[in-house]
Amino acid sequence: MADPLILREGDQPQLVQFSRPIADALSAANVVQLARTDRPDWWEVSAGTRIGVVSVDGLQVIIQPKLAIDRLVFLMGYARNPKFWREDRVRLDTQADLPEALAQAFERLAKRALDQGLLKGYLTIDETLPVLRGRIREADQLRHRWGRSLPLEVRYDEFTVDIPENRLLLAAVEQLLRMPWVGPRHRAGLQRLRLQLSEVTAPVRGAERPTWTASRLNARYAPALVLAELILDGHSFEQRTGDVTVSGYLFNMTTLFEDFVTVALREAMKPYGGRSVLQYRTHLDETGAVAMRPDYVWLKQGVPKVVADAKYKAEKPSGFPQADMYQLLAYCTVLQLPVGHLIYAKGNELPRAYEVRSADIRILAHTLHLDAAPQDVLASVQTLVEQLVELAGV
Repeated sequence: MADPLILREGDQPQLVQFSRPIADALSAANVVQLARTDRPDWWEVSAGTRIGVVSVDGLQVIIQPKLAIDRLVFLMGYARNPKFWREDRVRLDTQADLPEALAQAFERLAKRALDQGLLKGYLTIDETLPVLRGRIREADQLRHRWGRSLPLEVRYDEFTVDIPENRLLLAAVEQLLRMPWVGPRHRAGLQRLRLQLSEVTAPVRGAERPTWTASRLNARYAPALVLAELILDGHSFEQRTGDVTVSGYLFNMTTLFEDFVTVALREAMKPYGGRSVLQYRTHLDETGAVAMRPDYVWLKQGVPKVVADAKYKAEKPSGFPQADMYQLLAYCTVLQLPVGHLIYAKGNELPRAYEVRSADIRILAHTLHLDAAPQDVLASVQTLVEQLVELAGV
C-alpha cells in the first residue's frame, strides 16, 4: 500500500498525484477540497472541516485536526455530558490518528468497567409463549388470537445482562472492529471485549442507538459509555463512485464546535437563572413559512435576552461573503434584540464589533481559544457569558 496522504485542517493545499477516478470519489464523498492543476492527474488537495481517516482505491487519507486529539475529545465529551467531563479525563495517545486513539481509550475504559462482571438489570420483554409467564397483554391477546386461549401474548421482566448499557458497549466494539484503521494491537483487546459481551444482543446497523440514564448502579460504566457514544457519533460510511469505493470514519468540526459552544453557554448561564434553549425555533415572516433556528437563545421570564450563533469558521458562500452577519441581523430583528453574538474558533476569525446602519443593532464577533487546557476553555466561556449578560442589561 502507498504511503498515506496526511492532511491537516487549516494547512495550505498540497500538490498530490492520483487518478481522476480517485479525485471524483473523494469529491463525491465531500471529504477534502480539490482543485485542478495544469498537470494531468495532479491536484491541489486540502482538508475541509471534516477530520478522520478515509480509504479509496488503496490510498489512505488521514485528515488531522488543528487541535490535539485530547482537546478534541474533551470538546466532544463535554457537549454530551458536562458533569462527567469535569470529573474524569480520558487519557488519549495524542500521537495516534483519531480512530486509533479512540480505540485505545475505549479498550481501557471498557475493560475497567467489565472487570467486576457485566452489569445486570431488569428488561421488559413482550413475547408469545405456550405457558403463562408474567402477565397477559390482554389487548394483544384479543387482537391476535381471536378468543383462543393459546398461545399467550405475555409481558414479563427478566434480570439479564442484555440491557442498554451493555448493548451500547457492544455497538462501540463492533464499530471499532469494522474500521481497517484500528491496528492489531487494539483489535485483540476489542475481540476480548466482544467475547465478554457475547450474551448481549448484537447491534443491527441502522437501528436506533441504545439509550441509558446515569445512576448509582451504572456509575462504573459511565466513562466507557460516554466514550462509546462519541465513537458512535462518528460518521462511518462507504460509497461507490463509478468503479471506485471510498470508505471512511469522519467527524465534522463545524458540528462539534457548535455542540460544545451551545452546551457550554447553557452550563455557564445556569447561575443567572432564566432558560437556555438550543436550536431555538422561530420564523422570519408573519406566516411562519421561513423557519429560523438560532443556535442559542437565553430567555428571562419567557422573553429572549441573548441570541448567539456558533460558527467554527465564517461561512462565505459565493456572492454572500458576510452570510453570518446577515443571519444574526435577521435573528436580532425577529427577536427584537439590540445585540447579536457570533462565536468563532480562535484562529479562524477575529473578534470584531459591527454597528448596523439605520437599525440600531450591534453584531459582536467573539473567539474561543480551543487549544487551551479544558479548565481554561471553560473559564473563557464563563467570561464570555458575563459579557453577554451585561450587554443584555439583566
